[in-house]
Amino acid sequence: MTPLRQRLIDELDLRGLATSTKSNYVHWVYELAKYYRRSPDQITDPEIKEFLIWLLRARELAVSTLIVAVSALRFFFGKVLQRPTEAVEQALPRMKKPKRLPRVYSAAELERLFALPGLDRKHRAIFLTAYAAGLRVSEVCHLRIADLLSDRCQIRVVQGKGRKDRYTIFSPSLQEELRAYWRLYRPVDWLFPSPRCIYRPLTTNAVKTAFRHAVQSAQLPDHGGIHSLRHSFATHMLEGGVDVLTLQKLLGHSSLSSTTIYVYVRQERLTAMSLDLLNLARRPKA
Repeated sequence: MTPLRQRLIDELDLRGLATSTKSNYVHWVYELAKYYRRSPDQITDPEIKEFLIWLLRARELAVSTLIVAVSALRFFFGKVLQRPTEAVEQALPRMKKPKRLPRVYSAAELERLFALPGLDRKHRAIFLTAYAAGLRVSEVCHLRIADLLSDRCQIRVVQGKGRKDRYTIFSPSLQEELRAYWRLYRPVDWLFPSPRCIYRPLTTNAVKTAFRHAVQSAQLPDHGGIHSLRHSFATHMLEGGVDVLTLQKLLGHSSLSSTTIYVYVRQERLTAMSLDLLNLARRPKA
């Protein structure tokens, strides 16, 4: 590792940024260096602008991805190199990520997914946990057995997005599912350990790949990956009568506006739904 990259990582660590954010920032600084084939601290302001325009036009990156790239370069040149960041700021107008309504699965579609013949028991447990507790994929992967508070029907989410702890629902049906999973796999610390090393959690990429394959096998529409289970959780909870403020706490949103988007997604129907969302997908009999 070069001293410059270490400086970047040190600055990121000092600010307590999430692992995914640190990885993205290091990636985009590396991409800049690779584009010009020289150390990024030797790259001029006009070259920074040229690189960002190339990302926009030639790579045709999504606005959300481009925003991350701009943020990464702003951090690197401003915080690490202590250089003015006007070149980054002025290269592209300040962009806003377009607000698209989340796409969700219906109860029938989820039942099809969870009952998929041949679905690995571990993957099924992961998908059910993501849905029934409304967790992000990184939060599912980093669950420890000690985070499952069965007596309180709660799951403790430690250092979720924004480095915040919270509690979410641990329904009786999910408890039953995870007990069956535990009897088969006997995890010791991490609830879903890596198959290569039980002392490390399963990687998010492995879970994303497994979910993509399961969706294809179940012949379901692609709603943007495993995060769609969290969207489905939020929408179904609102349809079941849970108020927005409670849902905000369960999801761990800092801003209420992030939660109210699900109000526009939910189906306007009068049927009630239990907080135990897994009633829709009971474990198939052996």
